[in-house]
Amino acid sequence: MSRIAKSPVELPKGVEFKQEGNVVTLKGGKGELSMELNSEVELTQEDGELKLSPRSGSRFAMAVTGTMRSLLANMAQGVTEGYERKLELVGVGYRAQAQGKNLNLTLGFSHPVVYAAPEGISIETPSQTEVVIKGTDKQAVGQVAAEIRRFRPPEPYKGKGVRYADERVVLKEAKKK
Repeated sequence: MSRIAKSPVELPKGVEFKQEGNVVTLKGGKGELSMELNSEVELTQEDGELKLSPRSGSRFAMAVTGTMRSLLANMAQGVTEGYERKLELVGVGYRAQAQGKNLNLTLGFSHPVVYAAPEGISIETPSQTEVVIKGTDKQAVGQVAAEIRRFRPPEPYKGKGVRYADERVVLKEAKKK
């Protein structure tokens, strides 16, 4: 069995756990998340901890047990603390402005780019060149950040574009005569 699957998922205080068949639901202060467990994984709850174990000894069952444990731990953190991803806009005239559930981006195109945030995701702009994406679902927050970055990824010569706050862009040297 994977080393990750052997450690239990501790449920923080204020998190409600509910299991109906293969569907697991966690409810906390930031919201509610649910996930369907794989049929190869068995889940037991013991005094504030969730323990996962494979139903069979197959390689797949052991591997997917670790995956399910990580997903449950991400859900537990999401409903208590939430997740956030920061983006930076680098370039002359590149701006971002949050308008309700929409993000209005000026990225050097002939038209403004409007991105509508999906349900459960909030987008803030502390300054014109910063975008903060917040939500309870780790996968959804990362996906929204990737979709916004895809509008204008950082180019390798000047470094202009939309990048993650912790991303380091390695610049190439310009062509010499």
